[in-house]
Amino acid sequence: MSGSELQVMVVEDHGFQRRIALRLLSELGIERVLEGADGLHALEVLRKQATPPDVVLVDLDMPGMDGIECIGHIAQERLARAVVVVSALDPALLNTVQTMARAYGLRVLGSVEKPLTRDKLEATLNRFEDSAGEEQDDGEADFSLQALADALDSGEIVPWFQPQVEFGNGKVIGVEALARWERPDGSLVRPNLFVPMLEREGLANKLTDRMLDAACRWKQGWDHHGHRLKLSVNVSAASLADPSAADRYQAIVESHGVEPEDVILEITESSVMSDAARGLGLLARLRLKGFGLSIDDFGTGYSSLAQLSQIPFTELKIDKDFVFGAHAQPRKRAVVEASLNLARKLGLTAVAEGVESMEDWQMLAELGCDIAQGYLIGRPVPGSELQATISRWRRPAR
Repeated sequence: MSGSELQVMVVEDHGFQRRIALRLLSELGIERVLEGADGLHALEVLRKQATPPDVVLVDLDMPGMDGIECIGHIAQERLARAVVVVSALDPALLNTVQTMARAYGLRVLGSVEKPLTRDKLEATLNRFEDSAGEEQDDGEADFSLQALADALDSGEIVPWFQPQVEFGNGKVIGVEALARWERPDGSLVRPNLFVPMLEREGLANKLTDRMLDAACRWKQGWDHHGHRLKLSVNVSAASLADPSAADRYQAIVESHGVEPEDVILEITESSVMSDAARGLGLLARLRLKGFGLSIDDFGTGYSSLAQLSQIPFTELKIDKDFVFGAHAQPRKRAVVEASLNLARKLGLTAVAEGVESMEDWQMLAELGCDIAQGYLIGRPVPGSELQATISRWRRPAR
């Protein structure tokens, strides 16, 4: 999709500001535009559209229904594919809005501070293009539970792999396995649409086992060809309540001739504490067996510090929402810096997710981060394409 084919909506109560935004869009060659004079009006217009527009620019500070409430409705009713927050407000508030929207599965392309300029708009809308290739589904779960369960049984849900590189030498040292549903018609379903459903239906354990098994099979092949890569696999919260998981993971890994020491199990921060006592025992046993343990999406949960002191983690992953654009946003940079200091003091490897620009890479390198993961290095790809992705990677020059 080229920029000119995008459909964009502007929600802004100030008539003059709205006209400026529309003029800037037309200068960028965007002809398909909608406008809303306030939140309520925007929702009326959006609900009448046959297909949701690609991007909605929402001003946060509007009378009647403010932009935060408006974005909440857009997200819950899936009235747009992505939003851009337009505001002159406090960056911490913008972060909160972004997190809220993402919790509903709505893409947030970022925030643009007023006054709007053509360059600011163009840079933000380009992000829609940049990640469009990864987002082949339109955010709609158009499948039944039965179809999903069958897909899990028949091996249609497979790991794709995103490379992780060391800041020190730019060398690819590991991959994270990310679940993708490759449907027989060639379409791709992303995990945010099917993983929550699997978790609700008690199939999360089965998904974790499948991912671990398939990812270790790929790893065994890479090892055989002399490409020793660490493997990170996400463990569902439900698995932490299953006392047999530790022995099972060990058996799966070793059946492929892979050592537990080469496998890092990633646990989302918020899930660890949901059943702390049982989870702690399992995590301790996994560590004893040699598995690495990573606290994923660090800083987005509730009890990070308590967990870090109690659980034998070996790695801390800084959430992409803090990393992306941190070089230009002092608050984000402060969170990144504090996380890195904590990792250093606790002897944990620090991994930054969402590294998309040279500037963020340089900042993280200067702050002493260990490992980078993100679109700057490579997107998640099927196992068969990983070697090609790795060979395309060139470390940014100092």
